[in-house]
Amino acid sequence: MSTTVRAVVAPAPRTPVRKSRWPARLDLAQSATGLALGLFMWGHMFFVSSILLGKDAMWAITKMFEGYFLFGRAFPVVVSGVVAVVFALFIAHAALALRKFPSNYGQYRAYRDHMGMMKHEDTTLWWWQVVTGFAMFFLASVHLYQMLMHPGLIGPYESGARMWNGWWPLYLVLLFAVELHGGIGLYRLAVKWNWFAGANDNATRRNLKILKWALSVFFIVLGLATMAAYLKIGYAIREVPGASYTPAWLTNPPQAAPPSWWPSWLNPTRP
Repeated sequence: MSTTVRAVVAPAPRTPVRKSRWPARLDLAQSATGLALGLFMWGHMFFVSSILLGKDAMWAITKMFEGYFLFGRAFPVVVSGVVAVVFALFIAHAALALRKFPSNYGQYRAYRDHMGMMKHEDTTLWWWQVVTGFAMFFLASVHLYQMLMHPGLIGPYESGARMWNGWWPLYLVLLFAVELHGGIGLYRLAVKWNWFAGANDNATRRNLKILKWALSVFFIVLGLATMAAYLKIGYAIREVPGASYTPAWLTNPPQAAPPSWWPSWLNPTRP
């Protein structure tokens, strides 16, 4: 009787599959660009609202960004450079955020059903962030392009005329979209990366929500007051097309003394 011996061949060891780090890197990039744009948004609102302190204050802020106090004359192209950087960040952030948007109607319905079933505030906030982000993709692009191509048309009279001559509806919708989107985004960043962590996570999240809504309301009210100020100026100069504001103490001869906040090293009679 013969015996057949069969060789048992051990299976080749499986090569471990290395997980890609790119999703985490893209998520970090989305957070970084969102944080930069959110902080810029708040700073931009403060600069624009300087009109509430008077035309001279807004003129000084504008000329500061144009390099007037550094070079002795205004270079609006400096503003174009800043806008170009912001525009690039905006496009990059939008492209990164699109990865998480519902890509078809089925995903949209699934998320809506999920949101309705859970009735979770953070889930609803994310949905509103998507809606406002979609609106900003069109509205903010128009605004940024206009500032990029016409940086010299920024000032008390120039901005007032632009607001009065038909741009106010876009700015009104953009104000609510930006402040809600930015506020929600910064709140979610703080929660996601565990900033301001306390002993009680629920209490920390609740306090962050209160702060988020307080900041959103503050900046929306500030934005509405700023729009009203520019509309008032635009109405006053509606019959003077192309008007450009110059402080009275910079006319030749000077018509008034510079305000107390004006830097003493700047020649007040410089044309």
